[in-house]
Amino acid sequence: MSKPTVFISYSHKDEVWKDALKPHLKMLEQVGYIVLWDDRKIDTGGEWEKEIRAHMKKAAVVVCLISANYLASDFVTKEEVPFLLERKEKEGMPILPILIKPCAWKAVPWLKKLQMRPTDNQSLAIHFKDKEDEIFTQVAEQIYEIITDPDYTPPPPSKSKWDAIPQDRISIHRLPETGAALFGRNKELELLDQAWESETTNVVSLVAWGGVGKSTLVKKWVEGMAVDNYRGATRVFAWSFYSQGTGERITSADLFITEALEFFGDLDPKSGSAWEKGERLAALINEEKTLLILDGLEPLQEGMHVDKGRIKDPALSVLLKELARENRGLCLISTREEVADLKDFPETAMERSLEQISPEAGRALLRVERACGTDAELEEASRDFGNHALAVNLLAAYLHGIPGHSITYASEIPDLDIPEEKGKHSRRVMEAFWERFGQGPERELLLILGLFDRPAEGKAVKTFRTGHAIPGLTDQLQKLSEPDWNHTLETLRKTKLLAQKSEHRPDTLDSHPLVREHFGEKFQRENTDGWKEAHGRLYEYYKGEAKELPDTLEEMAPLYLAVGHGCKTGRQQDAFDEVYWERIARRGKYFSVRKLGAFGSDLAVLAGFLDTTWISPGAGLSENNKALVLNLTGSFLRSLGRLEEAVQPMEAGMETYISHASWQFAAIAAGNLSELFLDMGEVPQAVEYGQKCMELADQSGNAIQEMARRSTLADALYQAGKFQEAEDFFNEAEEIQKKVQPEYPLLYSLSMRA
Repeated sequence: MSKPTVFISYSHKDEVWKDALKPHLKMLEQVGYIVLWDDRKIDTGGEWEKEIRAHMKKAAVVVCLISANYLASDFVTKEEVPFLLERKEKEGMPILPILIKPCAWKAVPWLKKLQMRPTDNQSLAIHFKDKEDEIFTQVAEQIYEIITDPDYTPPPPSKSKWDAIPQDRISIHRLPETGAALFGRNKELELLDQAWESETTNVVSLVAWGGVGKSTLVKKWVEGMAVDNYRGATRVFAWSFYSQGTGERITSADLFITEALEFFGDLDPKSGSAWEKGERLAALINEEKTLLILDGLEPLQEGMHVDKGRIKDPALSVLLKELARENRGLCLISTREEVADLKDFPETAMERSLEQISPEAGRALLRVERACGTDAELEEASRDFGNHALAVNLLAAYLHGIPGHSITYASEIPDLDIPEEKGKHSRRVMEAFWERFGQGPERELLLILGLFDRPAEGKAVKTFRTGHAIPGLTDQLQKLSEPDWNHTLETLRKTKLLAQKSEHRPDTLDSHPLVREHFGEKFQRENTDGWKEAHGRLYEYYKGEAKELPDTLEEMAPLYLAVGHGCKTGRQQDAFDEVYWERIARRGKYFSVRKLGAFGSDLAVLAGFLDTTWISPGAGLSENNKALVLNLTGSFLRSLGRLEEAVQPMEAGMETYISHASWQFAAIAAGNLSELFLDMGEVPQAVEYGQKCMELADQSGNAIQEMARRSTLADALYQAGKFQEAEDFFNEAEEIQKKVQPEYPLLYSLSMRA
């Protein structure tokens, strides 16, 4: 049988009193009666909050050292005490308060109900000065009497009333690693608890700019749910759409949809249109009480003023709308943008903004991280750094590296001339760390992390430690021994610029997206040649990681990454020829979209070939490929239902073909535009482009195109109500067909392909 744990709850400002108490309790531990625990047993760099909670759950007896410092601590009063009181009420766990310094403790309701030592209104510091051994002995004797009473049964560790879910029905490993501390979010945690229990709330969106703590809040709530066996959920699935942030133009939900369909038991995850996949997934999720978590949704949302916040991916859009209509569980979203698709569901889709923490929460965060200063000084520092959760966390870590940890050093961190909404205050501290690291290897590793728009896998990072040197990037890293490399990682983890090591992906190096974004921009701006060479190395690495001809979306992922890095290094033509055309599209067979349905993924990778979204191909592409990229972009946008966005690239592609007298391809592009405008209900434009595509086809001299484009024009004219003109052009098309394909005397509507 395990020994009962005695938990000491105290303020670090009163550590001298805790140290005076411990020998009296340590004696009980040494003779085998108890296990003694306080938070100084947490290893450096450990997840202190998680460990504190774990030991509070195991505690059999709690000793509280009461002082003004203790009662002013946000963590103590908002985190420790409520949990301990709940255990006392439900399980009978003894709480023994000791008044070590005078304070207005009678104003605190929970303390008025407990027997205080030494005696009411008397403190150790004033009334029992030099007699603390006597009082602490009494406390030790009381604990001894409690645990040796024949009728005593230690209160059991907190247990859940819900049955555990089988592990194969839980998938949360994709949630990003975040800081362990969470302050000033009790209301939001309560809101999520209420949403989970609600019969009317189907979707909750947590909305704020990067670094505010959305992912931390989500992860902390999920950890609480996990302790209670997810409170009646029968399945839990989490996904994080990692993105560089403001620099990303588009990403895809294809992999998420495929893996989610597999997880929820779909028989053929690759079948059907994007809309059908979204509907099927919603139906599967709704079969049971499911917790679905979508972290970092903003890369999938429209960033332009028109339709701002709308979900770009049709499968994901359908999924969220269906879940907003009906959901036996809860869908929890974190994002930088309001989800426009959910505005039609005000009764079932809840939104909560998390832009900032309070100055009081900022003060508590700084205090727990051992920054020194008065409460007023700490709160002022929090305000000076925008009350921004990431900025205040980084500031606390920065001050911890200065002897004395005085908050006064915060005012010495230089300001930056950038808007607050671009992460100004967090970037200020990042730059301060940059200066502190000097010419050390930490700088180089931060620059490497900035090359990625997602967690960096260990093998990819290793290419920079072992390959040929890149000036300004690997000068120090390639000299490091393995112990020195691990020390560099630990240094960055202490600063919170690098996330703690993941138990699921121990070799992966993760950091906050704003950290990656900042150092990636810095690298590109200050060492452009090195930045391009580094992306070139990743291009070669990911090309070699994938199968020559992948069969699944997961196998295809390294090739998509390769194209992105290849475009950034300036090798757009190589990336197009060697990777996209040869291995993803398979020389015009378009395997990725026709077999895997990966319209979104292909669209994301095509964005790398465009200097301006959907309009201007990069100078590194050949003229023929520029037009092809534009037309593919328009075609994939149309396939995804993004009709208005498809117009510009289709028009630009058509004009590019015309400028090079590629009449056949220009005719096809104009015909696609005519059909697109029909889809949009813009019939006059459909007729206009129908006329143009026929004229271009006649210039091409290709009879098949002359036939097909007359049919395109005829269709538009028919929709315009010009029936006789439509009939005339249909007849012309059929006459051409009789000449070139006499085996098909009647006009057919679909081309026949092997």
